[in-house]
Amino acid sequence: MLITAVWGATFLVVHLAVNYSGPLFFVGVRFVAAAIISVCIFRRSLSGMRRLDVFAGTIIGVMIFLGYSLQTYGLQTIPSSSSAFITALYVPLVPVLQWIVFRKRPRVVVLIGLGLAFIGLLLVAGPRSGMAFGAGEVATLISTLPIAIEIVLIGLFAGRVHVGRVTIIQLFVAGGLAFVFMPIAGEDIPAFSWVWFVAAVALGASSCLIQLTMNWAQRSVTPTRATIIYAAEPVWGGLIGRVAGDRLPALALLGAAFIVVGTIVSDLRPRKPSETAVVRPSASQNS
Repeated sequence: MLITAVWGATFLVVHLAVNYSGPLFFVGVRFVAAAIISVCIFRRSLSGMRRLDVFAGTIIGVMIFLGYSLQTYGLQTIPSSSSAFITALYVPLVPVLQWIVFRKRPRVVVLIGLGLAFIGLLLVAGPRSGMAFGAGEVATLISTLPIAIEIVLIGLFAGRVHVGRVTIIQLFVAGGLAFVFMPIAGEDIPAFSWVWFVAAVALGASSCLIQLTMNWAQRSVTPTRATIIYAAEPVWGGLIGRVAGDRLPALALLGAAFIVVGTIVSDLRPRKPSETAVVRPSASQNS
């Protein structure tokens, strides 16, 4: 719950920083800085690195690179509030991906949540573009898929890998790939600016905190349960963007509400009395 507030605040910071830096360079500096911070914290555990740690960290890092690069690209042209609410679409995608990967059929409420979120997406983008998505909206929308895959992968490997080692690897992979793809995308190294430098280092620290917390927390929290907690992220992003001056039209605010409701509805599942009796003892043992 706490990291959702940190996560939500990053949208505005990135939105400001990409005025002084290209998206890939900023993502590279951000995640390499996060990786260096992680090394300082977990340097003693590096000697026990296993192949599973490397494999898990690498594929999760690829998803982080894809998700954050596309999201950062989108933040060049759309408000941070809009980006936060569109990004929230990864939440109802998680149960769908679990259906594809683990053959766990989504419940009806998941489909209802997806429908509500899709309506919300049209309303968030519509007031500025006449219901037609611009490049920023499209990039942000696509970014939700690798972000959702990241959540599923973290849940898949949680409890089987070392939290610190995997965090280090995934952050280095995400940052390194951003630098590698800079010449391919035709992006140059920007002139030095304290704005992108301070923002990248600050977000590096926050990224370290976010990824470390996700890797740790999802050892005891299922991917589906985690996503409903993460649904608070766009709310924080929207509130912070509002304070900073974002003024979304009424239809966009209605769309934001649809997206948030859709993400919550998609993960609702009433607990039976028998399930409650079984779950509580294990929860107390874990604590």
